[in-house]
Amino acid sequence: MPGKEQPSPLGPEEIVRLNRKHVFFSWSVQKSVDPIPVAGGQGVYYWDADGRRYLDFSSQLMSLNIGYQHPKVVAAIQEQAARLCAAHPAAAHEPKGVLGERIAEVTPGDLNKVFFTLGGAEANENAVKFARQYTGRQKILARYISYHGATYGAVTLSGDYRRPPVEPGIPGVIHCFDPYCYRCVFGYTPDICHRECITHIEQMIQYENPDTIAALIMEGVTGSNGILVPPDDYWPRLREITRKYGILLISDEVMSGFGRTGKWFAVDHWDVVPDIMTIAKGLTSGYLPLGGVVVSNAIAQHFEDKMLYMGLTYYGHPLSCAAGIATLQVYKDEDLIGNSRRMGLVLAEELARMKTRLPLIGDVRALGLFSAIELVRDRQTREPLDAGCMNRIKARLLADGLTTFVNKNMVFACPPLCITQEELMGGLEIVERAIAAEVA
Repeated sequence: MPGKEQPSPLGPEEIVRLNRKHVFFSWSVQKSVDPIPVAGGQGVYYWDADGRRYLDFSSQLMSLNIGYQHPKVVAAIQEQAARLCAAHPAAAHEPKGVLGERIAEVTPGDLNKVFFTLGGAEANENAVKFARQYTGRQKILARYISYHGATYGAVTLSGDYRRPPVEPGIPGVIHCFDPYCYRCVFGYTPDICHRECITHIEQMIQYENPDTIAALIMEGVTGSNGILVPPDDYWPRLREITRKYGILLISDEVMSGFGRTGKWFAVDHWDVVPDIMTIAKGLTSGYLPLGGVVVSNAIAQHFEDKMLYMGLTYYGHPLSCAAGIATLQVYKDEDLIGNSRRMGLVLAEELARMKTRLPLIGDVRALGLFSAIELVRDRQTREPLDAGCMNRIKARLLADGLTTFVNKNMVFACPPLCITQEELMGGLEIVERAIAAEVA
């Protein structure tokens, strides 16, 4: 059962009442929302307004990489607030410049200049602007099983169920298939794979006319739609194809970046340098809103004597940048990238063992502390476990003191990068019990 922490002065019922009455809840039928009234947190745990403690197994939305309330980041925000809380977007100030330099130190290759945003959706919106302004082309190639944000442009790039209800979106976006090995749209299994997930993209480029395509955008590793870890030659071959046709390659590292996969960025696993990278979430570990578009030297140079038609009121906000500087330092000082890699091996091994024990598990996919368990009614037919079963599993997790992201027939295990092996194994035991109870 959940542990107990100091409750909130304002009771849980009143907190929920105020939120329900005056605030919309995202991606929800409003009358069915039953939120947890969060009151505090520390490390990998948070607690509600009644003092009940929960293990956060999805790092909020795969963003809280350094854990709750890290004292160095909290102090950096406080110190910056005492000096300068706000600045004109055109102003030069220390936190903005220093963070830009620190980002350039960890991004791959010649990705050395950043355009700051307030989050991942804005980053992807502006990545499209960069690609179109730099190339003079309009079409953007994206993938069906993807999520790039909720703004009109970003959701148009996305391929999940949230796009159709708000269509039409921005023009010129074309979708291709994904490296979803467990449910290969081309009908192959890994032992007979012909990599149509790669070759069909080049065919699409040829059909669409390469001279009209500005960029191909992909998540480093597909995140909220199932943790699709691509084959090892996937990113390198698509890098070759995009170079062949003069098409920019954009890696959306909003969720898969900043150590989530055991490297600074997912593309680092395959030694690929994209032309543009989008970042957010782990940049400040969600402590303050901040994202960015990091571009190559060639793209940066292009705008030295050409107008950059982009801008945001809160561009390079001093408080957010201060949080980013401190967060990047925490990753280094505490070797959180290394811990993600080490604990990721433990996670992958335990998920594989769990699969042998539980027949409802059809597939497990993991890279670093970025993993998903796909549940099926039958392993032969691969029929997804239904919503009723998934809701019961989610309720058991909550009752047992763990919360995590659950999407369709998948349970995610993406804890903060500071998690210990003991905490990780304890969380996995809770997950296994919740799934096993569905079989009993």
